[in-house]
Amino acid sequence: MIELPQQLVRVGAQATDKHDAIRQVAALLAAGGDVDPQYVEGMFAREAQANTFLGHGIAIPHGTPESRHLIRRTTVAALQLPQGVDWGEGADGPVHLVIGIAAASDEHLQILRRLTRVLGDEAHVKRLWTTPTHGTSSRR
Repeated sequence: MIELPQQLVRVGAQATDKHDAIRQVAALLAAGGDVDPQYVEGMFAREAQANTFLGHGIAIPHGTPESRHLIRRTTVAALQLPQGVDWGEGADGPVHLVIGIAAASDEHLQILRRLTRVLGDEAHVKRLWTTPTHGTSSRR
């Protein structure tokens, strides 16, 4: 099960481009005090190294190893973009669900495994794109 407190989830959002989407999901991570606001720069650096598009309309922006010192506690935030946003080269369509990851160590691998199980069901993911509520958990 992946549980997200309501303050780490934003539904019905809009983003002008992927940088705006990354900025918004980073702001969710920072608002809870789990990361320093400068962590967003590490997320931009990671995106410049490799596109974080996962598939099925999902992107998983996260920081670089060099930005780990800006993480106070491992956490995940979710940004729902019903209209989608272009994630650039390597993406096979628009991104509708942005999962921001802040992992202080190799915990991100466990998070990715759990996300892959939850987000592997395309029909389930499409429901997450359009749900109008801040559902706080998803069981898988």
